[in-house]
Amino acid sequence: MPAKKNILVYPVILHPEDQGYSVEIPDIDNGTWTQGDNIKDALLMAQDAIGIMLDDKTEYPEPTDLEDIKIKANDIKTVVYIDMEEYRRNNPKTVRKNVTVPEYLVVLGKKKNINFSAVLTEALKNKLEM
Repeated sequence: MPAKKNILVYPVILHPEDQGYSVEIPDIDNGTWTQGDNIKDALLMAQDAIGIMLDDKTEYPEPTDLEDIKIKANDIKTVVYIDMEEYRRNNPKTVRKNVTVPEYLVVLGKKKNINFSAVLTEALKNKLEM
């Protein structure tokens, strides 16, 4: 089965705290941190942090091999995966964009009740191979 370009897997390090865990994501933005009240929450927060940091990217940092991650005695190393396409669908941000198209296409599109924003979004996704 071919790997999907938008499914990312990154190593994370869970650092136990007095309450909960701090989470280190070494490969994102030269080291990104988040936290969670328990392991499940910490991993979900790590997934969200990765999504936020890579939301506007099309090229993603290479993940470090889990075996190459060094940890201290009580730390936990594991991986977090995120499907960036799904993340973007579930966390949409839209912006108004002024575009120029031939008038005859606008006339024909209106007659057929075409949603121009949806068509442009789909065309951009295809062009960007997303």
